[in-house]
Amino acid sequence: MKNCSRYFKDKKIIPIDQFFDDVLYNKKYGYYSKNMPFGDKGDFVTSPSISFLFGEMISIWIKSVWEKLNRPEKICIVELGPGTGQLMNRIVETLGYFPEIFSASKFFLYEKSQSLKKIQKKKLIGKKVKWISKVDEIKEGPIIFIGNEFFDAIAIKQFIRKKKEILEVCIGLDEGSNIKRYYRKAQSEDIFQLKKFNTLKKLNFLELPKLGFLELDPIINKIKKYGGGIMLIDYGYLNQINKSSLQSVKKHKKNEIFENIGSADITSLVNFSLLKEYFESKKIKVEKIVTQSFFLKKMGILQRAEIVSKKMNFKDKSDLYFRLKRLLDIKLMGELFKVIFAHRIKGKKIIGFY
Repeated sequence: MKNCSRYFKDKKIIPIDQFFDDVLYNKKYGYYSKNMPFGDKGDFVTSPSISFLFGEMISIWIKSVWEKLNRPEKICIVELGPGTGQLMNRIVETLGYFPEIFSASKFFLYEKSQSLKKIQKKKLIGKKVKWISKVDEIKEGPIIFIGNEFFDAIAIKQFIRKKKEILEVCIGLDEGSNIKRYYRKAQSEDIFQLKKFNTLKKLNFLELPKLGFLELDPIINKIKKYGGGIMLIDYGYLNQINKSSLQSVKKHKKNEIFENIGSADITSLVNFSLLKEYFESKKIKVEKIVTQSFFLKKMGILQRAEIVSKKMNFKDKSDLYFRLKRLLDIKLMGELFKVIFAHRIKGKKIIGFY
């Protein structure tokens, strides 16, 4: 609980999303400002670092969407929350084998963390990429937005329904400077938004990604203006769970939510049914939500693995398929991770989703 008072400042009780947003993103002492969260030496690993095949499949999918858009002479590819820059590095390299789309592409990384930006710049040195801190910096399209483990890292609001009243989950420090949950009447604007979504109507414990929606709003506006779409890949659920989905990890192990504050990662499971309802309320089309395993297999990851493994020795081949299992296995990332694509693209269904 050391230094937890800094998160409360002059306020005794604050909403849980405000607390976690500060814990994760404060420029001076936030988790993403002073830690290296990714990789074996960090707290967790992501799909792009598990296997290069993941990035290749995303790249081929981008090319297929570009073709669905009738091969525009200009297209913007934007990665949301690019982590170490590994996925964007693979996208730029893979699309480099296809001169027509490569020359048409402008690559952007949407990143707010200065420390992560430095890591990305080392990884992408010499590549034709540009960093942005606001979506409004993009002035042309169509645009393809991609976020891998982007939405889960945005703090969420939590509420409980008690009789006919909706109370917001807040936290504060007790007399012993320990973090404690408190409940106060929800703000009218939040109650209005909660009641707007059918997905949340029958729940007694509600989670609202208010900050996440604020991030997505300008993205949706860009898609409406210039065409294109947004694909989000994240761990989450379709059937409502009616309980807190907040979770924390440190050094690849589960961590209690209020332990190691500022030095452990905190995320939430993404409510994909709610996300779909949000996108549809904005009048854009949403493809059928699929699992990561379904998407990658439809994109041909198994066939690609077979081709590249032919030139490998036994050790490298074993490593390739071990990593592939992590991405696809039903007990690992394959089923837990879901993929959603919301867009303004006319015509047939989008590859990877049917």
